[in-house]
Parts: sequence; C-alpha cells; structure tokens
Amino acid sequence: MARLATSNDIPALHALIESAYRGDSAKRGWTYESDLLGGQRTDVAMLETQLGDPRQSMLVIEDGPDLLACVALEDRGSGLFYLGMLTVDPTRQAGGVGKRLLGQAEAWVREHGGTRIEMTVIRQRTDLIGWYERRGYTPTGEARPFPAGDPRYGLPKRDDLEFAVLEKRL
Repeated sequence: MARLATSNDIPALHALIESAYRGDSAKRGWTYESDLLGGQRTDVAMLETQLGDPRQSMLVIEDGPDLLACVALEDRGSGLFYLGMLTVDPTRQAGGVGKRLLGQAEAWVREHGGTRIEMTVIRQRTDLIGWYERRGYTPTGEARPFPAGDPRYGLPKRDDLEFAVLEKRL
C-alpha cells in the first residue's frame, strides 16, 4: 500500500528516481530515458521544493526498508491533478508494481477531489505512451516543449524532444 513521502525519504527518493531514469542502472528496466537524455532526472533541492509545496504530494511504495516505487501528484485546481515521475526500481519493473501504484494514485486523486489527471511524456517514448493508453490515458494532441535549456531536467541528446500531453477523466 502506498503512503505519502516525507522529507526523510528524500535521499532514497533521489536514488530511486535517478536509478530508474538515467545511467546504466536504468537499462535494467524498460522505462529509462538515458538514450534520450544525459545528466540528472531530478535533484535533492527539487525534491525538497516538491515535498514542501502544499499543492504537491508524492506517494511511495516500500519493500521492507527500501523504496520500491514513487509517483508525484500536483493539485492544479478545478479538479485537475498532474501526475509525474512514476518510478519503479528498474530491477522490479514489468511485475505490476507501476500499474498498482498508478491505480492507488488515481484513487488518492479522487479522494482529494480530483476529476482529471494530466501528464506529460516525452513524445519519443512511444512504448511508455502506449503503456499509459492501455490504462485509460488519452493523448490530447497537445505538445509542450522540453526544457532543453535547464540542465536540472537533463541534458538532451537530440534536439527534437517534446512532451505529449495525456489525460484521464476519473
């Protein structure tokens, strides 16, 4: 069962997120972005800001003393929540943990007055977009620019990165 992350979780969250999205460790799973981006996925300061913002929450699933998975949620008002950074330990991906956490995140959003969830996925990640589509998320047709000039979000290895926007009504 997922629980809310606290500031005590930040070191483990940072390690989990980086291991799943960047570098060689990420290639043990299927959700890595390291072919598209170098550099970091997030940093401690960004996680501190996120957990310190009353509009943002992060759910985590533990496996004993270790964090197994996490997902970030942001209340954007009028029933809209943004879902991001759905992360599963790369050695445990493809076992249903991400699907389970996504379902718990959707239930949490409903409990907090949400009626829609929006997310952005790098357009070139067609396998990941397909995974979300199979769970009821629909591409809106909107594209948003990747923050290529901000190394806090990674260093693009190609210049055509952009985000596809997906949405699900709850």
